[in-house]
Amino acid sequence: MQWQQRLMVLLVACLPLAEVGASPASAIASMRLVIVTEEGATLVNQAVPNGGRWCIQWKHSVAHFTVLDCYRNVAGVMQLERSHQPDFAAGLGHVFGRGVQVSDGEGGYWINAINEPVANNRYVLRVGSPAVNHQVVWPGDERPSVSLSEVAAGQRVILQLIAPDAAPSE
Repeated sequence: MQWQQRLMVLLVACLPLAEVGASPASAIASMRLVIVTEEGATLVNQAVPNGGRWCIQWKHSVAHFTVLDCYRNVAGVMQLERSHQPDFAAGLGHVFGRGVQVSDGEGGYWINAINEPVANNRYVLRVGSPAVNHQVVWPGDERPSVSLSEVAAGQRVILQLIAPDAAPSE
């Protein structure tokens, strides 16, 4: 009886190797950042490889300086990686224990190593006016930025990291 239990344990342990040639990296390498409106219009549909980064850039509505919230595809999981804030204005600031605050050398600061998974790989954003100019930027990438405020100011949009063959949720 004991040999049967050992055989079962061995079979269960080897199950992940059953698909020879299939690589978890290949399954997550081609995730997509998709941003859709409540009506289902697609504003962004861009491939984001494993380790790929993007930021939501916007102007603070009171202080009028640029803020960056930067995300990364970590093995198919959307993570808030870091944030850049030029000042401690209303609604901004570092929360102790959530990332590491460092000077940007210009009077502002980065909050690095936040590395917080975004629940269900999606979140809702109320897009600001053209003065706020919410936009998607691709640090270190040749892709042009996409202004969400130009096409969806005042609207609720859903940002999500999805598999290449998945349909965006609304």
